[in-house]
Amino acid sequence: MLPQIIRVVEFVALAGTLASAAYYLICIWGAISFLKQRKTASLPSEGLPPVSILKPLRGVDPGMYESFRSYCQQEYPQYEIIFGVSEPEDPAIAFVQRLQQEFPEQNICLVRCEEKLGANIKVSNLAQMLEHSHHEFLIVSDSDIRVPSNYLQEAAGPLADPQIGLVTCLYRGVASNSLGSRLEALGIGTDFCAGVLAARQLEGIRFGLGSTLAFRRRDLLSIGGFESLADYLADDYELGNRIALGGKKVILSDAVVESFLPKYSFGQFLQHQLRWARTLRASRPLGYFGLILTFGLPWALLTLFCSMGAFWAWCALAAMVLVRIGVAYGVGTLLLRDPQVMQWLWLLPIRDLIAVPIWVGSYTGSQVAWRGDLFTLKDGKLARN
Repeated sequence: MLPQIIRVVEFVALAGTLASAAYYLICIWGAISFLKQRKTASLPSEGLPPVSILKPLRGVDPGMYESFRSYCQQEYPQYEIIFGVSEPEDPAIAFVQRLQQEFPEQNICLVRCEEKLGANIKVSNLAQMLEHSHHEFLIVSDSDIRVPSNYLQEAAGPLADPQIGLVTCLYRGVASNSLGSRLEALGIGTDFCAGVLAARQLEGIRFGLGSTLAFRRRDLLSIGGFESLADYLADDYELGNRIALGGKKVILSDAVVESFLPKYSFGQFLQHQLRWARTLRASRPLGYFGLILTFGLPWALLTLFCSMGAFWAWCALAAMVLVRIGVAYGVGTLLLRDPQVMQWLWLLPIRDLIAVPIWVGSYTGSQVAWRGDLFTLKDGKLARN
């Protein structure tokens, strides 16, 4: 009986290995396709519309002031930056005031958001910040994002096409000096962004990323405004998905931005990964379940174990390692231009093996920790514990 069970497990593991290899090849294909598009894409350099940048804040992020400065150094004719905080003593306020002093010519506004319109304070703040904005074109980005000088042109330019409803951006994680932070950055460069590119190839982008959400005010209002998203944890996903369901395209900008990561301990890294996993499971349950077919290294190792070290299983493992390195290099190094990926490539097996218990753990509960608060997820919505 036991040998038969092992044979079944071996067959399943081999199928998982082959499915994962196919998925990784799609990721590489997605990276090549995106790089080719970059070379041929052209954006208008004149007649660019004025833009309102909305940046909700809570607490301090690594490199926060330099990230703020990057928005004040844009090669763009007209734009305003609106920051929003919900707590009067938020330490991020001092950075905004310093920015206003350094760039007095720039239109920078700080909004105190006193109302709580839902469980997601970030979205609640955005709804109140929107009232202080003056332009039709809007860009929302997370507080830890740093951008290149051509960012606004790359993010807002594609909206000149009326068929495009939302523009979002890939990003690379800039790690702090800790194992947890490096594992997080490695996951962004070799797994998360690879998955976005695979989705783009297979079904098109139908979601947004918090690194950048560029859209028109009228399209936001057509889906019920920020207020309709105020109880969702994955507000970026919901915004992009609802605009896509309204019949407009969601595309990736050619710009790649940077996310400066905290100095995660290993436990904090696991907690953050679990929160992300439960968020994704709540937003895309079928797609999330399908991630079981993307755990290439664990499947290949299980195949090797069940086959008792058969030569063909060693060959399968070697092929899996090569194609996984191909994803890391193609997506992380060539496309994202992330120098950390190859430097810390030896950590990739650890990160890939950790992904399996995180995936399993996401099904063991619905509680998430976010910005120091505990919530329960139900149908993608937050309920405070």
